[in-house]
Amino acid sequence: MTTTSIVAGGRNDFMTVRHLVLRGGQREIGRALALDIQAASDWQPRAVDPLVSRARDVWFARNWPQHRDRMTGAAEVFQADPMSMDGMSSIAGSGCSATFCPPAASADGRGRLGRNYDFFTLSQKQLVESLSGAAPQPSDEPPMASRPYVITSYPDDGLASTVLTMSNVDGCMDGINEAGLAVVLLLADITATAPPDFGRGPQAGLDPTQVPRFLLDTCTSAAEARVALLSGKQYDNASVACHYLVADASGDGFVWERGAYDSEHIIPLADGPLCVTNHPLHKFPSVDDLPPDTPETFATYERLRTISKHPASSAAGIREALDEVAQKAAPGWPWRTLWRSVFDLSGRSMTTRFHLGEDAAGHLRHSEEIVFEVRR
Repeated sequence: MTTTSIVAGGRNDFMTVRHLVLRGGQREIGRALALDIQAASDWQPRAVDPLVSRARDVWFARNWPQHRDRMTGAAEVFQADPMSMDGMSSIAGSGCSATFCPPAASADGRGRLGRNYDFFTLSQKQLVESLSGAAPQPSDEPPMASRPYVITSYPDDGLASTVLTMSNVDGCMDGINEAGLAVVLLLADITATAPPDFGRGPQAGLDPTQVPRFLLDTCTSAAEARVALLSGKQYDNASVACHYLVADASGDGFVWERGAYDSEHIIPLADGPLCVTNHPLHKFPSVDDLPPDTPETFATYERLRTISKHPASSAAGIREALDEVAQKAAPGWPWRTLWRSVFDLSGRSMTTRFHLGEDAAGHLRHSEEIVFEVRR
């Protein structure tokens, strides 16, 4: 069973946010996702090398059968190879800041994770031009982040979850499951981001946007997530490397990063909130060691200094910290905080405010906060 609604924005706003509520087997959920994408866009699956397809099928069957079943259902809609369903998107990488306050440090004993999702307000073509050093040209294409989805899934055979994705429905940027595990994705090294290579095909394993969904489907705690990440296979698709803040309702949390030469890093929760922006934390163990920002760093170091020192013991404090480091309106500046989410891990909920554009005076416009719960 599927219900669909528009929960924020509309024709005259920067974004239109759709909320899908899906119930049934994973295969039925995948079919419903594909039908929605088919109706909303002209997306089509790309051919996959048969050997790669076989390797992907084996990997998903062993490690992430929930995703394999969803892609099988999606493939029935498009009459295609299930392993070619990557990137199902309503529109053919990111900045961000995040902070986690465990229950023991919060004023009311409830663990919370907050995040800003920062991204360009550009189309795919304009983004490539911008990252290549050229001035973005006018485009008839919609901005890449203008059609986000909130997807709440209640599978018959797995963990229920609510996820938020910029456009592709086979992965996500944020999410929480019914066990109280939450995961958010952030760009890992903003100074090393290259122009996206959208022509690269999928591989066996997880691309950056699939990692959060994989953890939410297969793990009930941060401890289980550590094992899943260390035993999994990941690859950087479209030249964008990401890192992840993972936290659970018990108060356990960490940041997961991959470094040079296939090194893997788990940055644990210490005293105070666990905060992350857009540089590798394993290279800077202390906030005091952060270098000064440059025009190329998008204030990643200053955002971390600010959010790390801000009181985060309450939901209001987390919101204040996120607003302080949010991207501000500026003429010609194609970078905005597109949504602000606060996860109540004890309550299994995600409360999100979306960016709707600017008014005639150049002031930012936002939706009201919307609460998305994941309870059976």
